[in-house]
Amino acid sequence: MAKNYNYVILVYDIGEKRVGKVFKICKKYLVHFQKSVFRGEITPANLIQLRAELKKVIDEGTDFVAVFKMTGDYVFDEEIIGVRLNDSESLLL
Repeated sequence: MAKNYNYVILVYDIGEKRVGKVFKICKKYLVHFQKSVFRGEITPANLIQLRAELKKVIDEGTDFVAVFKMTGDYVFDEEIIGVRLNDSESLLL
């Protein structure tokens, strides 16, 4: 069963050469919150488009993008695009 996401928090750690492009893509869909953090309401179609645009720009072998998708009150789903540092814990504590 497909889930609908109305609100997301997106964080990233991107190589210096691509960070400006990623920032511009995220700003099209979400509100800039703090440094490499964006958040806001998003339609399922726009979330698909955002993901597709990011995948065209990032290097999935070295860059990191995490999308925390709200699935209900106080319930989030975490999606990682790219590589997560080996020793890192989940960003939701």
